[in-house]
Amino acid sequence: MAKEIKVPQIGDGVESATVSEILVAEGDKIEKDQGVIAVESDKASVEVPSSAAGTIKEIKISEGDEVEVGQVIILLEAADDDEDEADDKGGSSDEQEEEKTSEENEDTEEDDEDEAEEKDSDKKKKKVKEKKANDREEDSEEDGEDEKKSSKKDESEESDEKSSEESEDETSKKSSGKSTESGIQASPGTRRLARELGVDLSELAEEISGRISEKDVKEFSKKGSQKSTKSASVSLPDFEKWGSVERKPLNNIRKATAKNVTASWQSVPHVFQFDEADITDIQQYLEANQDKAEKAGGKLTITTLLTKIVASALVRFPKFNASVDMENEEMILKNYVNIGIAVATEKGLLVPVIKDADKKSIIEIAVELSNIAEKARDGKLSKEDMGGANFSISNLGGIGGTNFTPIVPAPQSAILGISRSAKKPVYIDDEFKPREILPLSLSYDHRLIDGADGAAFINWITQALQDPYKALLGA
Repeated sequence: MAKEIKVPQIGDGVESATVSEILVAEGDKIEKDQGVIAVESDKASVEVPSSAAGTIKEIKISEGDEVEVGQVIILLEAADDDEDEADDKGGSSDEQEEEKTSEENEDTEEDDEDEAEEKDSDKKKKKVKEKKANDREEDSEEDGEDEKKSSKKDESEESDEKSSEESEDETSKKSSGKSTESGIQASPGTRRLARELGVDLSELAEEISGRISEKDVKEFSKKGSQKSTKSASVSLPDFEKWGSVERKPLNNIRKATAKNVTASWQSVPHVFQFDEADITDIQQYLEANQDKAEKAGGKLTITTLLTKIVASALVRFPKFNASVDMENEEMILKNYVNIGIAVATEKGLLVPVIKDADKKSIIEIAVELSNIAEKARDGKLSKEDMGGANFSISNLGGIGGTNFTPIVPAPQSAILGISRSAKKPVYIDDEFKPREILPLSLSYDHRLIDGADGAAFINWITQALQDPYKALLGA
């Protein structure tokens, strides 16, 4: 018997994705949980696993197709083990026949009982209907009297209504904006989804009367993403007037990046802060422990060390590990430390997450960073790999530049940028000495974090980089 393999839930709020690669062919024998296709959504590139083992009978999609959650993508001939298991559960034909006969006898007895119950029920229903009919007759008589009394009143008030109609229209126009902000009808789950998708419920309420559903939010998000990215762009001229052009569609990762950074830039009041750290001594620490990391399967880098240092800083400065909820006027403080690490890939920027970074050693972080970076470049990150970051780190030091201002990825509150280090003369002990200086850029959400907080945070990180044991010993 053929089994259907369907597109599972790829991520929160993700309803569709593009098939980037088909990993199997018709006739292949596959195992349960084996990847069958790779899809690229607006949040990640992931492999879809098979829900059963067996032989592939039919592949119902092609590369480049848009697939939706729940859509059948593959028909599978179940493995022999599954068929045997089904036979075992079914039992022998004699046993099945006996069970069938027994069930038929039971059904006959139940039918007789049901028939008697139905007769009693019909009598009760008939009485109820008669009572309702009498009630309606009484109500209609009362309504007739009320209509006679109210008709005279309506005639006298008609002229007053006409004269006040224009003033009421003006009042309703002025109050409509306020009511949509304060009286939006939506469940907590719908409001949470709106925050995740960057949907302004007050704008949506202007288009929808009554209670807003999750479906309304998703549909508005699709339209809003196009509208927001277009509205944030300048009107384009006809470039072909000056020469030939070529148009290429944006891939899903690039479209998601455009949507997310636009929403973050428009909703988060950014503050940017800069500092420099002397990493001359810490480079010696990295070199001395590189062999240990490589034997474990990782590599010690400034990003590795900064992940551990930032994890310690987030424990000491909890606002940087928090999110702001303006709708409920609350600060959401998290009791876990998850750090997103930006990874550049051919398809765009991906940000896998190191979970519980404060509880892991530098060697453990080094190994995990190597693994997730490789998965990101191979397009094999799962939704679990990408979710739950409280703070992000973006290192452009390998490419170049002296400083940059990264955009805070809402609903996070801050992000740390790392630029290329360089040797600079530093005045120490009455003389200038060559030191390796690392530029740091901190961006944070001013709704939650003040300038003094930002200065203290980046200063602590700078001091920890200059003293490698500061973060490790919990100083």
